[in-house]
Amino acid sequence: MMRAVGLRAGGVLLLAAIWWAVAAARVWPEVFVPSPGAVWRQLWLTSSAHDGQRGYSGYLLYEHLLVSLRRIGLGSLYGVAGGIAVGLLIGLVPTVRALLGPLVTFVRTLPPLAYFSLLIIWFGIDELPKIWLLLIAALPPVAVATAEAVRGVHEDYLHAARSLGAKRWQLPYRIVLPSALPELITGVRVAVGVAYTTVVAAETVNGVPGIGGMIRDAQRYNQTDVVVLGLLVIGASGLLIDTLLQLLERTLVPWRGRA
Repeated sequence: MMRAVGLRAGGVLLLAAIWWAVAAARVWPEVFVPSPGAVWRQLWLTSSAHDGQRGYSGYLLYEHLLVSLRRIGLGSLYGVAGGIAVGLLIGLVPTVRALLGPLVTFVRTLPPLAYFSLLIIWFGIDELPKIWLLLIAALPPVAVATAEAVRGVHEDYLHAARSLGAKRWQLPYRIVLPSALPELITGVRVAVGVAYTTVVAAETVNGVPGIGGMIRDAQRYNQTDVVVLGLLVIGASGLLIDTLLQLLERTLVPWRGRA
């Protein structure tokens, strides 16, 4: 365990050293590759009030992050719930599989910006299109993972449950879902990751406060140090969320990888 932590810390330090060396050598102008010191300075500036300014665009860094996390959380929650429902239907009902399977695949292949403009036309520029964008991005991975896991449930489990008196309507949540839980959690992890990669696209319009909106706004003014800071914050928070999901997976399916 300590060895793994040490290797990860060493990898981070190595990347930071390479970044510092490239910035110090001025291989590219600082507007292209800001130095770690410049990004650290922006971390302090965006996290405090100074010279009559408060953070970035009037919001502190943690406020930008919390707004983005709220959007990601709501979009992922709705996407996971919808994905589980759709995946169960696709996996259990052949007719629904024929109807919805191609649609889920079609949506999964679309880049987020391809339909974000349509969502803005439908729902305006406030929160609703952002949540819908993250929902649509998060739903297909969960639906696909759930459907495949459901179809992989051994029929002997279902026959045994019926012979013990289980009703037909009890099978999906008593037998199928617990058996499919490992693959389902993997789908959830993928969905949350997709939502994180989509948040910048979701916040391109009226996205401040929000980390993605902050990145987009800074890009317009060539504030590369703010852009890099935003990317680091998204990556670090995403890594933390994924670690929590892994801990949840070990709690709910401790037999995974051992049987």
